[in-house]
Parts: sequence; C-alpha cells; structure tokens
Amino acid sequence: YDVIVIGSGPGGYISAVRASQLGQKVAIIEKYATLGGTCLNVGCIPSKALLDSSHHYYDAVKHFEEHGILIDPPKIDFPKMIERKSKVVEQTTGGVKFLMDKNKIDVYEGLGSF
Repeated sequence: YDVIVIGSGPGGYISAVRASQLGQKVAIIEKYATLGGTCLNVGCIPSKALLDSSHHYYDAVKHFEEHGILIDPPKIDFPKMIERKSKVVEQTTGGVKFLMDKNKIDVYEGLGSF
C-alpha cells in the first residue's frame, strides 16, 4: 500500500478517499465492524439522532396544543426511538462503506498503530 489510514472517522475516511483519488493504493483500518469511527457508530450521529427524537417529544408536550394538535398525553416508545437511531447509524456508515468500495480502498477491521 502507498497509504494506510488508521481509523475511518470523518478525518480518516476523507483522507483515504482523497489519497485514492490522487492515484495511491489505500487501505483503511477500523476497530468497529462498521465504518465511520466513533462519531458515526457510537458518538455524534447516534446522539444527534436521539436528540432529534427528544426535540420532537418536547414539541409535542410544549407546543403542539398551540397549533391545535392535541396529544394527551404524549408517550415515548423508547424501543422505536432506538430502532430509528440504529437506522440512521446504518445509513451513514453504509455511505462510508459505499465510498470505500467506489474508490477501491481496502478495509481491515482491527487496531492499527505506528
């Protein structure tokens, strides 16, 4: 390989794609079973997906009535919220996988170090 990138988070996968676009033979090493690093798998994206759902709940409790929408009382279906979060994560990590395939970047699951 010309370039080996450790970690497929937002910095890693973009670096790998760019190196490939510049004609380098690239591999990327990721500790998670899915690409995207901590941000896409367990950090930023899952948190934002759950935060988005909680904002909708808040709006239902605090603001729907002023719009003539009555839900008494609003209820949380937590398993459904988690299912939606998982779908968001799957979609975003799948997008990174697509980019690796499209740019012919070899992916290895594991830990890398210098």
